[in-house]
Amino acid sequence: MKITAIIPAAGKGERFGGKKQLKRLDKRPLLYHTLQPFLRSELISEIVVVVPLDDVQQVGRELNSAISQKPIKVVGGEETRQKSVNNGLKIADKESELICIHDGVRPFVTEALIEKVVKACIDHDGVILAQPSLDTIKRVMDNQILETLPRETIWRAQTPQVFLKPALEEALQIAIDENLEGTDEASILERIGYQVGFVEGSSLNIKITTKEDWIFAKAIYRELND
Repeated sequence: MKITAIIPAAGKGERFGGKKQLKRLDKRPLLYHTLQPFLRSELISEIVVVVPLDDVQQVGRELNSAISQKPIKVVGGEETRQKSVNNGLKIADKESELICIHDGVRPFVTEALIEKVVKACIDHDGVILAQPSLDTIKRVMDNQILETLPRETIWRAQTPQVFLKPALEEALQIAIDENLEGTDEASILERIGYQVGFVEGSSLNIKITTKEDWIFAKAIYRELND
């Protein structure tokens, strides 16, 4: 079975103060670290990286210089995540049956996590990684707490997220046609009735969104590489 990994990394990093996917972590761009488990994984047939349009040539040159037996394609993103992922999907191998989507700014994914979520997809239209909430969750409005949600029912979504290719194609097209926006692809599939499962991820599989996250990322990197 062929599996294409799509790595959306087209964000402008407005909350971070710059394109964090290109920020150096131990002399390498963050995106480089994110790609490594996908390059090593025997399950992944090819990788499609989606970056800001003005970075396509630079990132393409850097990735083409990397030693890899897998095809690595680079394409420009657009203003929404769904459109960016769809751009990646358009150039994916036509024979791929599964699409594995992973945030370009989650650099601590592992081959084991990739394998775990891919294998679980046999029973679902899609599967995501998720972590149980360790905090008490409140639903609020206008500075007022409306209710406390049962913590055991709250899980925090992560990537990779793996989907049957036809289901993802349909969901992305509906999202684009109806101007729907989701913070992940699973939310779009859920909305139109597909069955999406989950398996437990890792607390180290963080997404770098803010400068505070960068502090955590450096600490995790040092710990993992000591």
